[in-house]
Amino acid sequence: MYDSVYREGNSKMATSPLTDELKVFHKYRDEWVHSNPGKFVVIQDSIVAEGFYDTYSDALRAGLRQFGVGRSFLVKQVWSTEPEYFVS
Repeated sequence: MYDSVYREGNSKMATSPLTDELKVFHKYRDEWVHSNPGKFVVIQDSIVAEGFYDTYSDALRAGLRQFGVGRSFLVKQVWSTEPEYFVS
């Protein structure tokens, strides 16, 4: 997906899908790292699905049950730092 761009006042601001969900994730990440390290969390807008999940597929199924297929939601693993991947 491509970032969309909109104008607010005189400034140009970029938005991307799941921006709100990522803000919620970063707001609570430190707390979640201590209580649920390595687990998966599901977020739509500012709503955090109940529970944390051991696998991505379990979290995805929970997100589909709670939020349906009509709108996007975030499934993200809880780590204190993001893993880096190198491709050569």
